[in-house]
Amino acid sequence: MSAYPPLDDAELAAIYRATIRPLYAFVSRRVGGDVALAEDVVQDTWMRAVDAWTSGGRPDTPLAWLTQVARHILISHFRRVRPDLVDPAVLDLEAAAVRDSGDAATLVSWGLARLGRRHAAVLEAFYFDGQTIAAIAHALRKSDRAVEGRLRRARLRLRALLERAGARTDARRSSTPSSVQERTDHASHT
Repeated sequence: MSAYPPLDDAELAAIYRATIRPLYAFVSRRVGGDVALAEDVVQDTWMRAVDAWTSGGRPDTPLAWLTQVARHILISHFRRVRPDLVDPAVLDLEAAAVRDSGDAATLVSWGLARLGRRHAAVLEAFYFDGQTIAAIAHALRKSDRAVEGRLRRARLRLRALLERAGARTDARRSSTPSSVQERTDHASHT
């Protein structure tokens, strides 16, 4: 928090209008389009913000504060649920169908909640936020190759975690489009 005075209703409403769409987009990507869950998380996040900001002042960057709180709420949520058995293709993070599947996003979010923060952060940035390797490397002050390696290790750890949880992972390579498979093969050799 910063040295800002507590917020009044008008200031709070202005921050709400400026941040609600990006916050909802952030949460929605992480819950696979589950509208009810996304709305619950956004509402809970804003309830916490109102409590904190009306008594203690607003943070320097309200959206960063909100997304961090939402991330923690999601981690808590996904730690409490157990994933159902899913189609093996769910674990192929590169497949376009997976990115568009609510079940896959829920399963992956469940796994991310159990991964270490470094691995979860790189997977979130690449898959949920659509950042490039170069952008992630710049943000982390690492080389592209280091980020590629971290991303590969994070995928392997996530897959192992999901396998231990009982998700079926016998996806066949032939079920993955060749361009996606080439990208995956390239990433795993770097």
